[in-house]
Amino acid sequence: MIDKIVNRESYVMENLIKPVDYAAKMGISRQAVYAKIKKGLLPSKNVGGKIYVVVEEKEAAENMPAGAAQTEPGSENVGRLLAAKEETIAVLKETIRDLKETNQMITSTLRSEVELLKEAFGEMKTLYAAQIEHIQNAEEAPIPLAEIAEEDAKTLESDISSETLKSEKRKKAEADDGYITLDAFLEEQGIRKKGLRKRISALAKEQLEKGKKGIKPKKNGIALSPDKAAKLLEKALKKRG
Repeated sequence: MIDKIVNRESYVMENLIKPVDYAAKMGISRQAVYAKIKKGLLPSKNVGGKIYVVVEEKEAAENMPAGAAQTEPGSENVGRLLAAKEETIAVLKETIRDLKETNQMITSTLRSEVELLKEAFGEMKTLYAAQIEHIQNAEEAPIPLAEIAEEDAKTLESDISSETLKSEKRKKAEADDGYITLDAFLEEQGIRKKGLRKRISALAKEQLEKGKKGIKPKKNGIALSPDKAAKLLEKALKKRG
């Protein structure tokens, strides 16, 4: 009875073959064998933490007890080898298709992430510009009129009215082409610090010399489009920081 059990277990183990040996026997690569096992195309069994290929009785005939099977003719071995080759090629093709699909998914995900980063950067840029404008307005807050003498207050009021009138005239004259002179833009933004005005003027001259869009010479100076003026201001503020 014990001999029968031992013979049965021995027979079962003889139906198992290592992937390396199976690859050599079938004339295919070891990677192809593991690929088949992973895709369920090749039966396998885990024995003691090791993977074995489960072969059919015909394939294990030479390892079985004498008389259990006959040696296959050479022509059948060639046919099996060719069939195994074709199956390996099919598995490899399918693996390549899977890799291509995975690469496409990764590429699509990366593109989405890049677009999200661009949107986030745009929002941060807008918030940063608003914060700079807020700081600038806080630094250049006008002195309360209550602290100015009555005579000085009248003079200031007169100057403001005069500057407002000039600004309105300039805006009206330049409304046709949508451009605004550099001086008018600086006045409109309330920029009176000499250092900042010089930086903006230098940037404007540089842009004009390079022939950039949104800027052109004017009879009494340089004219800018609203977008170009805003970009020059932002660039000058960054240099100051």
